[in-house]
Amino acid sequence: MKEIILDTETTGLSVKDGHRIVEIGCIELDNLVPTKNIFHCYLNPERKVSEKAFEVHGYSDQFLSNKKKFFEIADDFLNFIKDKKIIIHNAEFDISHLNNELSIAGKPEINKEHTVDTLDLARNKFPGSSISLDALCKRFRIDNSKREKHTALIDCELLAKVYINLLDQKEPKLNFSNSVDINSVETQNKNITYSKKIVYPTSEELEQHREFLKRDLKKNFY
Repeated sequence: MKEIILDTETTGLSVKDGHRIVEIGCIELDNLVPTKNIFHCYLNPERKVSEKAFEVHGYSDQFLSNKKKFFEIADDFLNFIKDKKIIIHNAEFDISHLNNELSIAGKPEINKEHTVDTLDLARNKFPGSSISLDALCKRFRIDNSKREKHTALIDCELLAKVYINLLDQKEPKLNFSNSVDINSVETQNKNITYSKKIVYPTSEELEQHREFLKRDLKKNFY
């Protein structure tokens, strides 16, 4: 099953205040394994970046001024996510901005039913705990040292690892320690179910076995 890890960066928080997308990052997963297929672009938002947003991602108005506008990449973006489940951390934020851009470009909006919000997964798994991306990276011991700024592709890479952990699909680590938890081994052994077929000897085979034992005893004692 193919899924898309998606993240966006914007000029500000609210679509209602006219804020727009400045970056889109997508990483494709195939059965939870990242493929080489990515979608990434910086966008000219056709408005100024707010000071708070600039502090978060660091994309200046000058840097974005010569980038493509959303309507120029809309079809490529829609083709990339087509028929795939979309995984987002705080989906309401990203989907509201994406659907705003798609509406402006005259394109079909993304159906929220096709998205999975890892914020909801984390909230259900760890009620009452911090569930920001950084907090989840810390919980799952995922190295997020590259995340000096909130950039879409780096956040996608981290979210892919967080998502796998939230699904309890983390790959097992090899443990070369000499210490063995005996209680754990005994518990595992109790849960083992054997399905070997039991073959019973015939009466003739039993008689032959008794004769063999008599001969063997005579040989050893006489």
